[in-house]
Amino acid sequence: MIVGDLLALDELHIEVAWATPDLLGREVTGVTSTDLQDPARYLRPGEVVLTGLVWWRPEDTRPAPRLATALRFANALRSAEAAALLAGEGTHGTVPPELAEACRRHGVPLLSVPSGTSFRAVTDRIYLRLWGDLQAGAEGRAGLPAGVRRTLTSMLGADAPLDGLLRRAVADLGVPDCSLVTGAGRLLASSADVRPAPPHAAVARPAPSRAPVAVPAPAPAPIPVGPPGTTPFDGWLLQPHTAPGPAAATMLHGLAELLAPLAERARATATAQRQAGTRLLELLAAGADPEADHALSLAGLPPRLPLTPVAARFGPAAGTAPGTPAGFVPGTAAAPGPADPSGAWAAAALAEALHPTAAPFVAAPDGRGGAVALVALPEDAVAAALDLALPRLGAEPQPAGARTGPGRPAAGVGPTVPPTAADLRPALVQARYALDARPPGAVGRWAGTASLADLLRGIPPEVTAAFHQRLLAPLVDHDRQNTVSLVDTLDAFLRHNASWSRTAEALHVHVNTVHYRVKRIEELTGRSLLRLDDRLDLRTALLCAPAALLRAPTVAEEPRAAKGRTRKAG
Repeated sequence: MIVGDLLALDELHIEVAWATPDLLGREVTGVTSTDLQDPARYLRPGEVVLTGLVWWRPEDTRPAPRLATALRFANALRSAEAAALLAGEGTHGTVPPELAEACRRHGVPLLSVPSGTSFRAVTDRIYLRLWGDLQAGAEGRAGLPAGVRRTLTSMLGADAPLDGLLRRAVADLGVPDCSLVTGAGRLLASSADVRPAPPHAAVARPAPSRAPVAVPAPAPAPIPVGPPGTTPFDGWLLQPHTAPGPAAATMLHGLAELLAPLAERARATATAQRQAGTRLLELLAAGADPEADHALSLAGLPPRLPLTPVAARFGPAAGTAPGTPAGFVPGTAAAPGPADPSGAWAAAALAEALHPTAAPFVAAPDGRGGAVALVALPEDAVAAALDLALPRLGAEPQPAGARTGPGRPAAGVGPTVPPTAADLRPALVQARYALDARPPGAVGRWAGTASLADLLRGIPPEVTAAFHQRLLAPLVDHDRQNTVSLVDTLDAFLRHNASWSRTAEALHVHVNTVHYRVKRIEELTGRSLLRLDDRLDLRTALLCAPAALLRAPTVAEEPRAAKGRTRKAG
């Protein structure tokens, strides 16, 4: 397929905004949809770039800055060796003349896509054409009979269900039943109602004791469908249910080749969605509400359904990662860079967790090694889906150089809010807080934040430890040098609502002893336990204690002489 073929695609009405005949003869290898100002790092040579021009700023009336913006974008396409640029007219009505001039200077053919043509239709038609070109020159490859290849090709061209296509392939080729799965094991289609056995299915074999013992049986090796993705979640696999013979294995590889363009299209769609989500979250972080509201529709989210924000992390929490942009707003996202491979990894993993819900969503890196998502589902349904999916996703190893090391996944779910930028911004912050307030392996919910202890768990440990040290250091120093624990006394006194008698009963001491200790606590801390504000401060400091200091209240041992005086005073 060449760039000029795009002009002949039925019902798309694509036209030339600027190009030369030789540029229209460029080979096309794929398509990427993006609205980033510098998409070079996401492109591969020969790809057509599809943009809605959201990055274009027509409000700047000066032609020189507008041309400079267009030149930067065109230069990014040229450096990535993109085949052409397809510019949508839905946002600004027409293709800006500055963009046409920039493409002319950098030798990038520019085509226009009318507002009535959806980007999804353009992407699908390009990949179907590429797939047709591939199969036309692949007769006899990988052992597929020509007749079977033509039948399966026709089914693919008619968008037949993948389950039916696999059943037809198994019947016509005589190969074992097989399933199409993602790299993380999510089932996409299967030729049989029975799912493939897990990789370590147990079979009974006789042991020396003559008792059957379950030992792991290796599962048939899966066959990659298309080139490998950048994360374990980007690729597709063809998984035989039983081990194929040599001839069947050859035909299964041919079937995988036939399905490769579909995997490429799915990967391109996922990449475009992540880029759209990144742009949306950048606008939310910048407070650009009108543009963010428009980006919501470009990201494929429904215009009226409420959305639930999700924040996820797939490694240990360590505060803000190095390189976090200045002015970063928790719960929003910044575009991932080459030094943040775990950002794209986490976004792909979060998308994998949300796919089974069959609800519209957008997921993107958060700029901190994690990911955030907006889902068109109620909070309860989102939390339930994550509870099921996260344990499975946590087994995937993370890429080398990730900012967060391998670890159990965790997620935070914010409140379900109307789909407007003004409502989503605080909801994203709440989702991030719910994430930070839960340990790895758990799904936190902002709705479950109902106490001071819950609230404090979302604050960075460096902050809570410093607050604890500032208020309670005199008491901690006292307890290190004495057998009477003033920290325990303070904890008991506040937990019993400043009741002298109940505190004395809990500590098994005389009430006068409680009076003496409380007076000593007030002297050391400079706080009065008769004032509500001081009580709240000290209670918060107790809840902020490091793990080494968090222990159940114990009965403080006192010198025998002191005990005797206490009993006598009673």
